[in-house]
Amino acid sequence: MSYAIIGFGAVGQALARAFARKNIEVAVASRRPAEALAPQARAIGPTVITRSLRDALEADTIILAVPFGEHREVANALPSWQGKTVIDAMNALLPPEELDGLPSSAFAAKAFTGAKYVKGFNHLIAAKLAADPVVEGGHRVIFLSGDDEDAIAPVAALAKQLGFAPVKLGKLNEGGALVHARGRVWGPLIFQDLFKKEP
Repeated sequence: MSYAIIGFGAVGQALARAFARKNIEVAVASRRPAEALAPQARAIGPTVITRSLRDALEADTIILAVPFGEHREVANALPSWQGKTVIDAMNALLPPEELDGLPSSAFAAKAFTGAKYVKGFNHLIAAKLAADPVVEGGHRVIFLSGDDEDAIAPVAALAKQLGFAPVKLGKLNEGGALVHARGRVWGPLIFQDLFKKEP
């Protein structure tokens, strides 16, 4: 399984740290050329590899950590998303009326035709996401939601591999609504920093 993070701002770098902590190779790309990201990537760790957007999108699993307004640009970079898993770590700060009344992830998913689309890793601030998720015998919770149960399983497995405790919230219009941040409408679980104790 190969992984790429698209977007290398605070959230993208926080996710890269989570991968580096577990020595899992991850490609990172943004609008900026790969060499512009190289110093930050090197500082995070040797398993964080800078790539052009086109090369990064060859990964099996793509994590979207771009500003919400840029998701279509990423979607248009591939002719087909068939066979790819897309993890939506974005938050749209737009009112629901501008998103056809849909949760932001259900709205963005429409641009990634054919992809298995999962909302996840979006509800924590970057500093919490970057921190070690294993604390006092517990694991920091990551909420996942998606309309395809088969898509959620590998993302839950990745979250576990990174040291998080995945919690499934159901479909995008149900679970996605619990963790969205858009306009002045905030889901009840956004920024909730929760831990799950090991049984």
